[in-house]
Amino acid sequence: MPDEFVTENSLLGAGKVLVEQQVWETIIPFRQAHSAATEAGGILLGYRRGAHLHVVDATFPQPGDRRSRFRFTRAKQSHQHIALQRWKETSGTVDYLGEWHTHPESMPSPSSLDTAEWRKIYEPRAVPMLFVILGWSSHVWVGVGCGSRLEGTNCSPPAVARTNACDR
Repeated sequence: MPDEFVTENSLLGAGKVLVEQQVWETIIPFRQAHSAATEAGGILLGYRRGAHLHVVDATFPQPGDRRSRFRFTRAKQSHQHIALQRWKETSGTVDYLGEWHTHPESMPSPSSLDTAEWRKIYEPRAVPMLFVILGWSSHVWVGVGCGSRLEGTNCSPPAVARTNACDR
């Protein structure tokens, strides 16, 4: 099994998105694998290395998050506390890179609510932000928002599909 997952996004120019294996191991158990499962989510933490986004950690659902079959609303305070703690532990090098959540579909794609909420995150920032939607099968949607644009693609992370190829 590969140790990491790498993909490209045109909004990063020559940059790449690197997601470490332990991140997938943290979020994959929250896939909505049966009809009663609720959406889950959290934030993505890692490093900005030039044009690259390197994800090394993710929060998982916290007390106060609101979860239902077709919706996840993150309780900002508990996730923000974790992000601040990681930032302090790493002398300010681990940064908030974006968000992840699940969808009850095999080939996930952002809803209009997703894109509207993400726009509030990436438009005011001067840096690219990362967004991941984990489907119930081996597919995820990986996107980058920067300025006024959001671009993404469906991929299969190695932890689920044992491959790191993206479907363009």
